[in-house]
Amino acid sequence: QAHLMESGGGSVQAGGSLRLSCSASGYTDSSKCMGWFRQAPGNKREGVATIYTGGGKTYYADSVKGRFTISEDNAKDTVYLQMNNLKPEDAGVYYCAAAIRVDDVYCSAYAFRAKYFGDWGQGTQVTVSS
Repeated sequence: QAHLMESGGGSVQAGGSLRLSCSASGYTDSSKCMGWFRQAPGNKREGVATIYTGGGKTYYADSVKGRFTISEDNAKDTVYLQMNNLKPEDAGVYYCAAAIRVDDVYCSAYAFRAKYFGDWGQGTQVTVSS
């Protein structure tokens, strides 16, 4: 059974850093569209960063460009989200999501649209204090 598991959340002060990990297991597809989404209380789930693991193309929401970096380790089937210079508005539950059997055109078109990702992890909490 394929599933995703996030880790690395925690509490930091504004300006601090965290690295989230998303471990994918049970997948036979080496090329996947992998996204990080976040949701704060009362807010909609929003896309943060996405990577197409088949070629490494990355996509970032404007709110995190220059601060967050998404990367992959294909050998471990793991995707990371390095978050630097965190702000209080970055707080929320961060989810890893996957879309499989898709190409990079799909990944580019739907990078931040949650309904186009079929698999989801349980989420990891990120708290940023001012």
